[in-house]
Amino acid sequence: MTSEVDARCLETFPNWLRSLGQDAEAMVDALNAGETPEAARRSLAAGLNYVFKSVDLIPDGIDDIGYLDDAFVLRIAAAHAGANGVDLGANAALQSLAGDVDLVKSFLGDDYHRLDVYVQGLKRSAARGRSVDDIISGAPVRAEFTADVKGFARSYAAPSFGREEKNLIKLRAFFDAKLPR
Repeated sequence: MTSEVDARCLETFPNWLRSLGQDAEAMVDALNAGETPEAARRSLAAGLNYVFKSVDLIPDGIDDIGYLDDAFVLRIAAAHAGANGVDLGANAALQSLAGDVDLVKSFLGDDYHRLDVYVQGLKRSAARGRSVDDIISGAPVRAEFTADVKGFARSYAAPSFGREEKNLIKLRAFFDAKLPR
């Protein structure tokens, strides 16, 4: 029997997959907004840079669930940006993403803390040869990064998500196995 949380996830996760490109665009727009504090920019850049990691928590090619780790990371990064000074009330897209973190917490249970720590650690990582420091401090690098994010958003094709409990089991198993302890 499917729990209430799992039922919500089976209804919600396909929407997160469909909106991933738009979510990334909204985040890069917030990254580039002049009023966004530097600490919030770092959170946004870290989350967005994850989309380009060649080795992420769940390989993008895995049917049904391959991009859900990206969707989770963007939501947690948006919440971190809010905690770091971005006005979520003035940005409906970021507010919505950050608000979705409660479902991620409910879905992952005790493993949520490990994912949250992992997302915070992304501020020290790089993808495509770009670190978060490079993106934040260098206008040419940020412009190239912005173009890459917008290119991803345009070319992204949402995978299908079978609304079957086995997909939630696989998703939890990947997070349990891949997140640092």
